[in-house]
Amino acid sequence: MTMTKEKLSNKATLARRKLIETVHYAGAGHVGGPMSAIDLLTYLYFKEMKVDPENPRDAERDRFILSKGHSAIGLYSVLAQRGYLPEEELKTFDALNSRLQAHPDMNTLPGLDMSTGSLGQGISAAVGIALGGKLQEKEFRTYCIVGDGESQEGQVWEAADIAAKYQLDNFVAILDYNKLQQFGWNGENGARKIPVTEPEKRWEAFGWHVITIDGHDFTEIEAAFNEAKTVKGQPTIIIANTVKGKGVSFMENEYLWHSRVPTDEELENALKELQVEG
Repeated sequence: MTMTKEKLSNKATLARRKLIETVHYAGAGHVGGPMSAIDLLTYLYFKEMKVDPENPRDAERDRFILSKGHSAIGLYSVLAQRGYLPEEELKTFDALNSRLQAHPDMNTLPGLDMSTGSLGQGISAAVGIALGGKLQEKEFRTYCIVGDGESQEGQVWEAADIAAKYQLDNFVAILDYNKLQQFGWNGENGARKIPVTEPEKRWEAFGWHVITIDGHDFTEIEAAFNEAKTVKGQPTIIIANTVKGKGVSFMENEYLWHSRVPTDEELENALKELQVEG
């Protein structure tokens, strides 16, 4: 899909606005983690992946799994813009019988390739999908966003080991490296300890091709995904350095916004900061 960087930026800003409005309306939901992943999700769905909202089960489509499933509202906000669901439906988020639950449910919403939420399991499913595609000699690619707090789960590293063993060069994982898991651990002088340090060395040790980028810079995001397509014989991990709560100054790098509903005043102030350019 042809999209300029300005258009991608505007799509990302609109998605951030929608997710904050939705969490405020629903009275529940995560904010910080979805905000850090929005630029990556926007690029994937508007430029990188071969998908069609009119044919969401196309056997030849690229696959995407949000392993950090608690950031589902960020994914829904992007899917709504991409045409998978009406934007008005976002108001049903987390409601009884809604297709938009707090964690993705592939059985209710077309366009979701896996139900996720139990941390560590999403990337395992993604590896299985990529392996299936490889064995069937299919051309589709599989993508998966993993959280840095989630990366403390042993299952993540079992999946990483298998992906390298089977040389899944049709698989790209993206680490949303915002360095601030739910509440973190207390460090010195009130600081919060980073959940995963030097992730590049760890993924390299597991046999992956590693690319490190600014996860909010569409130029670097594009270059990383283009590089991944050239890699043969091993899976790729994009270490995306991101900011939790990205886009709203009083939410950025503030662990309390991992899961918190903005007040009316906070919503108003956030929307003032999230202005579409051009």
